[in-house]
Amino acid sequence: MIREHRSREKLLTYYDKYINEGVIDPNVHPWVAESWMKSKKLNVQSDTMYTGRKLSTEDFRLLQAQHKEAVDYLEVMVDNIREFFQKYNLCLLLLDSDCVVLKSYALPYFQMTAGEIEGVRVGIEEVGTSSISIAREHETPFWLFGPEMWVKDCQGGDACSAPVYMNGELSYMLTLVAVKQSEMPQDAVIAMLLTLGKSLEFYLSQMQRLQAQETILDATPFAVYHVMPGGDVAYANKLGLTRLAGIGAQKNEREMPNLSDVVMNYRHTPIYNGFRGVPSHNKEVTWITQAKTYEDITTVVPLGRDIDQAVSSVVVVSMPIEDLRTLVAHAAGYTAKYSLSSMVGEGTTFAAMKDKAARVAKNKHHVLIQGESGTGKQRLAHGIHQASPRAAGPLITLRCGDATPELLEQELFGIVLDSEGSHPGRLELASGGTLFLDEVEKMPKNIAAQLAKNLQSGTSCRIGERVERSIDVRIVAACDSDLKRLTERGLFDKTLYEIVSKSVIRVPSLRSRREDIPTLVGHIVKELAAQHQMQPKKILPETVKVLHDYDWPGNIKQLQSVLEYAFFNTKGDTIGPDDISLMGDIKPDNKWKEDREVFVKAWKAAGGNVSRLANLLSVSRVTLYRYLKKYGLEKS
Repeated sequence: MIREHRSREKLLTYYDKYINEGVIDPNVHPWVAESWMKSKKLNVQSDTMYTGRKLSTEDFRLLQAQHKEAVDYLEVMVDNIREFFQKYNLCLLLLDSDCVVLKSYALPYFQMTAGEIEGVRVGIEEVGTSSISIAREHETPFWLFGPEMWVKDCQGGDACSAPVYMNGELSYMLTLVAVKQSEMPQDAVIAMLLTLGKSLEFYLSQMQRLQAQETILDATPFAVYHVMPGGDVAYANKLGLTRLAGIGAQKNEREMPNLSDVVMNYRHTPIYNGFRGVPSHNKEVTWITQAKTYEDITTVVPLGRDIDQAVSSVVVVSMPIEDLRTLVAHAAGYTAKYSLSSMVGEGTTFAAMKDKAARVAKNKHHVLIQGESGTGKQRLAHGIHQASPRAAGPLITLRCGDATPELLEQELFGIVLDSEGSHPGRLELASGGTLFLDEVEKMPKNIAAQLAKNLQSGTSCRIGERVERSIDVRIVAACDSDLKRLTERGLFDKTLYEIVSKSVIRVPSLRSRREDIPTLVGHIVKELAAQHQMQPKKILPETVKVLHDYDWPGNIKQLQSVLEYAFFNTKGDTIGPDDISLMGDIKPDNKWKEDREVFVKAWKAAGGNVSRLANLLSVSRVTLYRYLKKYGLEKS
């Protein structure tokens, strides 16, 4: 606020009249009068300036560091107008929003050195009426004449203060103080103060925006570069710096490399084409350096064409293909669904197995899980992955018995489709994580031998190409039978067996751990209720006894199926013995005599045992033999 020049003698008379008599002269500016009355009410001393509220050296150092950008920016600005400051005996103060002096620029303030005033709070509670308190109160620049200041020692010169806002909130106060009374161009001083304030606001806003953008770029899973003509890297985000350091091109953030000196095939990359005005989007690129050769997906955007159609620079966004695969794997749900804690049991055998799995999960060895079908090998594999250092990586599953040898080979190693593209195999997709090979005993020997070779070399080639890609995979293999015996009989590759059997975990059958059945029953029912957002159901003791006394040829998988059927088909909230069908959804009145699928379900529920199935279906063994032959099933 520009105010007309006032007689200092009269202003001093108004001040003395209020100090001595408590009377406000009508000619006193209303904002000043309001501030005087508040100063008096606060009992602020008026003779000398109070500097008792000063931060400790350490606290002030931390506060200055917090506001370093503003402090340093004004330092540069003041250097450029220092002559103006000296001509009119001006001092510039930068204060934070709490009126603590962050920095004193140019001449000393109130005849005090910078060390005396910096770190001191100079709000109305400490120094009474000042241009600072009035500008802060009314949120506008304000010029205050010396005799209007509350502290007499400060009445030798005038002062002008202006608030500085960031995102609509008061962030700083700027104050220009004339140390001695002198004729000053008030409008020029206020204009300069406003210019300093607005330029500081703009600068800090730009820095805030740049910091936000840099934070965003550092948080993205992409390497981002700004490349100048000739290959000089002007900027790289966090991942970009890491990648440059990984190939020996980056020693520190200040010394950026020249890509043409580092990338041996630079002239054949999309970056080089980008400087000719040719953009590229999501292109698979091979980068050849002295340290290593790697692939990524790259986008190049030319920037700043001038009249001559020249490109001033390019922006490069790239993602290593292995990182992209990990990202896709997580997006596709290739993560562990179960933890080791989800495997419950109180028996000694099971507890020993679980403890061993927890120990094995922490090491780097490949793992072989052996046990009958339905004992929970898949859940255990998930738990081992989740408890391992590779938990952040993907968990990829491949069932070796679900495909023909040709398809299995393609699924495992990947395949080149044509000259334009190829598909990665699950061995590549699992890089950085775990590859779970279920029914590994069904893997053909030639494929197993190739897998063993890849694991030993740490590289893999897709079918139909010669490009070797690095892999970092932990194998967790599951086998329903004795893999060692199969290997000794020549039915499984010996080298792969030696690799995966570094750590062997044997999962006990359910009939050998009957003491765990009550715990398992309660856990399964509770898990079903949580998964389907339904109320839990009570299991009667006599129901548990029925389940406990059964042999469970299908192990936990069969128990799970039986409980699922009972859970969803029991109308009440209690599951009794009559609600249990040991064949799950297979009942004696089903048309198993005409429907092979129904018969097969019953056959599996009985564990392939003729006597057990005869009891379940209430028919003779002779009848069952006839239907076994009809449906082409083996008897046991």
